[in-house]
Amino acid sequence: MAVREQVYGFFIPSVTLIGIGAHKEIPARIRSLGGKKPLLVTDKGITAIGMTQQIVDILKAEGMDCVVYDETIPNPTDKNVADGVKVYKDNKCDALISLGGGSSHDCGKGVGLVVANGGTIHDYEGVDKSTNPMPPYLAVNTTAGTASEMTRFCIITDTSRKVKMAIVDWRVTPGIALDDPLLMMGMPPSLTAATGMDALTHAVEAYVSTIATPITDACAEKSIRLVSKHLRAAVANGQDIDAREGMCYAQYLGGMAFNNASLGHVHAMAHQLGGFYDLPHGECNAILLPYVEAHNLIANLDRFCDMAEWLGTDVSGMTKREGAEACLTAIRQLSKDVGIPDGLIALGERYGKKVSEKDIGTMTANAQKDACGLTNPRCMTDEAVAAIYKAAL
Repeated sequence: MAVREQVYGFFIPSVTLIGIGAHKEIPARIRSLGGKKPLLVTDKGITAIGMTQQIVDILKAEGMDCVVYDETIPNPTDKNVADGVKVYKDNKCDALISLGGGSSHDCGKGVGLVVANGGTIHDYEGVDKSTNPMPPYLAVNTTAGTASEMTRFCIITDTSRKVKMAIVDWRVTPGIALDDPLLMMGMPPSLTAATGMDALTHAVEAYVSTIATPITDACAEKSIRLVSKHLRAAVANGQDIDAREGMCYAQYLGGMAFNNASLGHVHAMAHQLGGFYDLPHGECNAILLPYVEAHNLIANLDRFCDMAEWLGTDVSGMTKREGAEACLTAIRQLSKDVGIPDGLIALGERYGKKVSEKDIGTMTANAQKDACGLTNPRCMTDEAVAAIYKAAL
């Protein structure tokens, strides 16, 4: 009897710290990695609310010098990475700390890749293109959604092509990931909603991925249950520490799932909206999620029926098809409850961007090249991708 050979990897930081007050361990943890003078990669928003200085002060109190690069923008660019590399080298830094959400972590990963391997960030688009290990790296998370603080994914916008480059490399996985709900208390409701729906998208896409495993399934299930339980409360009251901590675990478990089972066409398509229009990633995912999964439904009715139950729907007495459809209904209701715009045009208007049907052809072509689409449960034709973009307008 022939045996089918198939080997699955599982990637995760060496150490993860989750809990109230975890950020106080940053100096000791950087030292444990061998770092003495870290570059702190963050953004102006984090600096404006005083969090950057808070972390710098904690490091200085322990006798550690720190250099700050806070020019990272939402949907970080190749220029951000190049500028960060220059600051790192000019100041003779020997370690990295990224502080913020997915943008800061992606930029920090990009800086580390180029510092360690040379060239430009464009050289690492694709899967496992690096050859040298990253500098000592600690990722401090301030949002509950992207899970970028613990993944091997790095998404950087190529400004010349207006395309988000998907860099998937096991070496960019941070050595230490840190999630402290105290650092998330100041997130406004809209950002809480967007990042929470991003976490849900990660778990959903990982659960129906073509390379899902029992390990990633367990992570995805718990993530979806926690999002269903805590996201509404976190959006309603940002000072609800139990909801914040619940979303810490939800997004981290979603990250564990997709970091190893990968994603699907929701992300492949959302990346194009971010690269083309500079729209927020989490909200793009939230809007596209029910449309893409409606197309994917027939690929695995059982799994969509599972997710309906985890999202709080009583599926007893339903057929598999009815249960699967109920999953889409539950996703749409959660998205509505937390204030996600009802379409891409409305999302664009919220951020002063003009989303146009005329760009669908270009975005479709680019989405079909995105590595995230390789594990989508249903084959996607160009026509199907274009139709989903149009329906989601």
